[in-house]
This record gives sequence, structure tokens and C-alpha cells, in this order.
Amino acid sequence: MNDKVSATDAALALIAEIKADHGEIMFHQSGGCCDGSSPMCYAQGDFLIGDNDVLLGEIGGAPFYIGGEQYEVWKHTSLIIDVVPGRGGMFSLDNGREKRFLTRSEICALPD
Repeated sequence: MNDKVSATDAALALIAEIKADHGEIMFHQSGGCCDGSSPMCYAQGDFLIGDNDVLLGEIGGAPFYIGGEQYEVWKHTSLIIDVVPGRGGMFSLDNGREKRFLTRSEICALPD
């Protein structure tokens, strides 16, 4: 495991809320066209991890994977998972909660 992912307090709170409703969960960050900066949150086992997917680490006890091609682009930085107002991806468990996960990079993070 690379341990190149962390989560804000808001993200950890949303993870806890989703786990209370759905049990164990996992994340996958792809480079897809629709929600490229939004990691998708699934019930554990509902998304098949591919041979090229990379395990970045865990947030809130949930494994966080990234697509291999996306990893090649972002491997020089660590990712920070945050929460913003809005709707999650159609198949993501944060959908319908009026807040969604958002991926930020440490090289783009604002100072405290």
C-alpha cells in the first residue's frame, strides 16, 4: 500500500455516515470523463478491482484505489479526499445526500 491518500474531517464524517447505512465500503478514483475529480464510493465488493488499479491507502477504514493510468498522472502527489455541497456520482453511495466527495491534490491544497 502506498499510503498516498488522506481525508478531511468532513470526508471522515461522511464515510462514517455511509458505513452506518451500508456497512463496509471502498473507493475508486478513475480518470473517467463524467466525474473525474470525484471518487466513487461503493459497498465493499460491488466494484471489481482491475489488474491495473492501484491501492493508494485507506481513509476511514475504507480502501482507496485509483485507476492505473490515473495513478501514472498523479503518482507524484498525495490525494486529499474532501466533501463539498452537491450530488455524488450516479452509482456512488454519496449520491442523494446533498454533499459529495471531491479529490484534491496536496500540490493544490490551500494552507490552513
